[in-house]
This record gives sequence, structure tokens and C-alpha cells, in this order.
Amino acid sequence: MRYDLNLLPVFLALVEERSVTRAAERLGITQPALSNALTRLRTLMQDPLFIRERYGMQPTPKAQELAPVIAAALAGLDEVIHGQQEFDPAQARQLVTLAPNSYVEFVLMPAIVARLRERAPGLRLRLTPYGTDLAETGVISGSTALALGRITDPPDNVVVQPLMDDGLACVVRADHPTVGDRLTKKQYEQLRHVNMLPPGRLRVGLFQALERQGLKRDVAVSVTHFLAIPDMIAVTDYCATLPRLICERLRSDPRLKVLPAPVDLGRFPVEMAWHVRYRADPAHRWLRGLIAEVAQEIAA
Repeated sequence: MRYDLNLLPVFLALVEERSVTRAAERLGITQPALSNALTRLRTLMQDPLFIRERYGMQPTPKAQELAPVIAAALAGLDEVIHGQQEFDPAQARQLVTLAPNSYVEFVLMPAIVARLRERAPGLRLRLTPYGTDLAETGVISGSTALALGRITDPPDNVVVQPLMDDGLACVVRADHPTVGDRLTKKQYEQLRHVNMLPPGRLRVGLFQALERQGLKRDVAVSVTHFLAIPDMIAVTDYCATLPRLICERLRSDPRLKVLPAPVDLGRFPVEMAWHVRYRADPAHRWLRGLIAEVAQEIAA
């Protein structure tokens, strides 16, 4: 029997997106074209494959069984074909999906975008959130090129590469009435704090670091994004404990002052992860090298 290999990426996109609209957008085709491909897939597989429900299209048991097999088959084809190709960044015109966590989006992405504009101006980026679940980014299936952040418990088909380490520092308003050029442990515990609640292990890491050092915080407010913090600190007597490189970005704000943490709170890793199918892909290898280069420069 002859198979139309063009149908297989459609199948995987539907498995991951659970929506004809989103799958078509991701593949760069029209919704009617995708619906037509789904009809052909159902005929080929002799199964409905996806059932419309209130919250999207749910894969049937047969679709769930086929998904890892098809993903592995496409990964093998990609590795063979891409390994024979060359990549010219100056001529690249493709869309690349990255999944940075909120830290990476704030600290690294501006510099990455600037470097790409210089070296691969035709490359387009699409960012998707990376929270607590690596699977939700699309990296495990290979539909997303890279996840960037703290990578925990990756499956066997995901490669993880360290990018850099970062530490922690504190930020208060520039004219704080009780904090001068240094912050003591006693002052730290007496202050009220703005608590950053990023998803995943970064949050756990900070809590554990404070516990190891016997530091206590009186948390006045918790937020979910770094961008909310500067304006809060500027109009209160609160303190925030943040990654050092984020504090360095805030140092240029005249309303704020950045201080070392009163005790050593340790360091945390920043990593990138990708599906093994991209190991030999020249374009992907080039992009990994560029991101690693940017991260090393910023960390230095």
C-alpha cells in the first residue's frame, strides 16, 4: 500500500493542538485543506482518529496508539534527510517555535532576537509559553524547536544542554528609608516582600535556598511575572529577591537599587532542550549554537 507522507505531520499536529484551526495555523495551510487531510487520514487508518468534544478534538485510542509510532518514524526521516543538507542563515526563511520560560523571555530573548536579526534576518520566531509541563511546549513531540529554562525530568527522546548559571540578588526602591548600600539578614527578615511565583522548579529552588539559610520572608504580595515587580517596588518599601541577571536589567531604573542578597542563596541552571530528531539538523544545530553564544555573553 502507498502512503501519503504529507498526512503524517497533519496527524501529529492534530494530536498536539486538538484543534483544526490551531493545527492548520501551525502547519501553514488552510482549514479546508487540513479538514480534507483529516478525512483522508480517517480513511487510511479506518478509524475516526479524533472526536469533537466541548474542549477540543480528543484522539481515539487508536490515535493515541499511533502517535508515538508516527512521531518516531518522522524523527528518523528527519535525521537522515536533514543530516545531508546545508544551512545558510542569511537565506533562511523558515518559522521557528521556541518555548522560553518567563526568566529566559525577559533575560535572553531580546539579545537572541537582535542576534538573529543580524545573522538570519529572514528567520521568523514564534514563542510559546513554558510553564511546568515540558510536554505542553511541543518539545517532546518535536513540533517546537527548543524549550529554554529549567529542564526537569526530561524523557529519553529529549536532549538537554546547559546554557549558563545565575544567582539571586535583591531589589528595593532607591530612596528606601531603612536600607542603605547593603542589606543585612535582620533587615531582610524585617522587610515585607514581593514574591515572584514563576511556574516550575525555579520557585521551589528559591524556597529551598531560603530554608537552607534559615531566612524568613514576610510576603506582602505574590506576582506571576517579572514585569510586574519594578513598579511595585518603586512605590513601596518592599523588597524582591530575583535572579541576578534580572536585577542587572533593573539597575538602570533610577527608582530602584540592586543589592546583594544578605546571604549566599546559591545558583540555578538555565538549559535548553530539544527532540533527538533535530540532533543532525544543520539549521537547528546553528540555532543552538547562536543561543548558547548569547547566553554565555550575557552570563559573563
